[in-house]
Amino acid sequence: MGERGRAGSSPPASPHRGGLQGSCRGGLQCSREGNSPPSLRWPRVTLIAGCALLLVAGCGESAGVGEGAVASVYVAGPLCAEAERELARGGGEAGDVRVQAVCLPSAESSQRLDLALIGANARRATEDATTIGYIGEPTRSATRFSEPILEAAGITQLAETSGAAAMRKLLKAVTEAGDAGSLRESVNDTLE
Repeated sequence: MGERGRAGSSPPASPHRGGLQGSCRGGLQCSREGNSPPSLRWPRVTLIAGCALLLVAGCGESAGVGEGAVASVYVAGPLCAEAERELARGGGEAGDVRVQAVCLPSAESSQRLDLALIGANARRATEDATTIGYIGEPTRSATRFSEPILEAAGITQLAETSGAAAMRKLLKAVTEAGDAGSLRESVNDTLE
């Protein structure tokens, strides 16, 4: 009978994962001869990285800042109310640029830091081509986790300060930047 069982059926699948014959359980798609379908992880990672680079590169580098442009400042939850009040005092504008605050969920509690949320907040800011600044969590232990993510995208992080003071600094940097090149780079250069 060789490799075929009775009535032309295949021999039972190996009980071990990755056996030569593979296995089919619960109606799942079977793989042939132990080969698994190719991973889609690397193409996705490559696509995401490419898009991130385009977003960072496309943040007004060559065209300058147009009149009435909108820029975003991402703000950690505990500092958001202060930052929004300071922004409202200035009419929500710095020069010809309209600035908006984007409030993020708080990643700090009295007992611990939510490192996953800190990273997600920073990544959210890097994915927005209009981001010019990030007002981070009020403690150094929290900001050191978002710092590398933001630095890689060229986004200035103002941390360990009040929301109002940080927003004042950002608005001043935007006003000083004028319409020269990339607003994100100009703000970063001014605040370094």
